[in-house]
Amino acid sequence: MGSTKTQSYFVFMNYDPEYHRLHADRTKKGAYELDLYLSRKHDELLASTLQPGTYRKTLSLVIVDGFAVEITEAQAV
Repeated sequence: MGSTKTQSYFVFMNYDPEYHRLHADRTKKGAYELDLYLSRKHDELLASTLQPGTYRKTLSLVIVDGFAVEITEAQAV
């Protein structure tokens, strides 16, 4: 059985046309919609991939479509 010690990992997503469309909108509303879209997208990916309570998303990145998550080494593989 693997270690239960968690580490931070950065995950960068592949091309997403919706991300690029929202990122091009430089208004306050556009920035808010992009932040909401990415946070939800990243949360849904983690929830569909990992067991609840076994990870902690620490941030969503807006400059690039990515996020940081604390998981075990076994989960990262």
